[in-house]
Amino acid sequence: MNTRIILVLCFTQIFISCSRDSILDYGETNNPNGNDPIVENSLTDEELMDLTQKETFKYFWDFANSSSGAAKERYHPNDPTLNQNVVTTGGTGFGLMAILVGIERGFVTRAEGTARLNKILTFFENAGRFHGAWPHWIDGDTGHVIPFGTKDNGGDLVETAFLVQGLICVKEYFKNGSTEEKALSALADNLWKGVEWNWYTQNQDVLYWHWSPNYGFDINFKLVGYNETLISYVLAAASPDYNITKVAYEKGWASSGSIVSSVTQYGYPLILTHAEGSDFGGPLFFSHYSFLGLNPKNLTDQYANYWSLVVNHTKINRQYCISNPKNYVDYGLNCWGLTASYSRNSDGSMGYSAHSPSNDLGIISPTAAISSIPYTTTESLAAMHFFYSKKDKLLGPAGFYDAFSPQNNYWVAEAYLAIDQGPQIIMIENYRTGLLWNLFMQNQDVQNGLIKLGFNY
Repeated sequence: MNTRIILVLCFTQIFISCSRDSILDYGETNNPNGNDPIVENSLTDEELMDLTQKETFKYFWDFANSSSGAAKERYHPNDPTLNQNVVTTGGTGFGLMAILVGIERGFVTRAEGTARLNKILTFFENAGRFHGAWPHWIDGDTGHVIPFGTKDNGGDLVETAFLVQGLICVKEYFKNGSTEEKALSALADNLWKGVEWNWYTQNQDVLYWHWSPNYGFDINFKLVGYNETLISYVLAAASPDYNITKVAYEKGWASSGSIVSSVTQYGYPLILTHAEGSDFGGPLFFSHYSFLGLNPKNLTDQYANYWSLVVNHTKINRQYCISNPKNYVDYGLNCWGLTASYSRNSDGSMGYSAHSPSNDLGIISPTAAISSIPYTTTESLAAMHFFYSKKDKLLGPAGFYDAFSPQNNYWVAEAYLAIDQGPQIIMIENYRTGLLWNLFMQNQDVQNGLIKLGFNY
């Protein structure tokens, strides 16, 4: 079971459509229900991207954990002290990248950004590590692990990979700067190079997600198949001191080639078999988290053209919403996007679910369409204009709220998650300037890892 799906259980314990005009046509099947609302707002595309990035940035700046400066797992404006010390490792990796965007966009000064990044990296330097990997959750005051589950109280390799993706971007961004900036760059470089990726193979030809000081590898979750874990293999191969073999990638992640899929939906080949086995593709975060730094353009190996992979995954997800087999209100040409996010329980309370075509609960997650903007630019911008047209409901103090349900009278999850807010600001920037893609892909260790695994880029 995917860890994002395991989140459903964790959040249960914690908690005891759509374009600037309705005639946009992208050469795909029209919405059979004819329920695409007319959307009118005065913002240009550029103004809307500016606004979305600036407002989303606040999650990682204004609403960060006060002690560490790192990203909180969640932020609920109506209950701002909720889990205020729960720092997320992966979400902080996204936050590092978001702060670089904030510097470039002038949301903060370079000096302010450098100081905050120093604070965050110093916190992670002193936080608990498990054979180099950080845990999923960390106490922002003490740096000690907060268990994500009974046996999940140690190293989380995938969350660590998301953090490392951000560390490498920080390293590259500041490496030619002032003396202070070069020191920050060196710290980022040293931190990521301390991850013992090969320890997490158990001497097998595959990476394992978790290790606990109490339970060892009891969770026994292998990183196999297309989901959010590709970045873990790239970084593990890139590590100068703790690298894995190409065979681990081939036999592990790619399952000796059986990862390749022959399935086609709506005329779009799925290309790779998605974890959990859906023939319509998994939640859209599968095509976001690994590719915040790893640029899928021109990225190929023996298994896939990764640009075609992420574009097709997005278009299948959108086309499913257009087809709308469950006849949900306002699903359509531009009101689309199914991914893991907060969700609406049957009793109207807030929960969590990994939404996808095979788990469609009538919940639209703005991050799904927004973070896909490099892949489906016109369609994603149309969705953003729709979300903004509903700004009185959907736009809160840190960007668009995490999820909403047109089916249920526009019920809104008035809350935020780091792993949903981060990809929005990052992927908009990758579409606009390629900033994070350029930083990550220019790193020599990353290039070495890609070559080792047989990638062309």
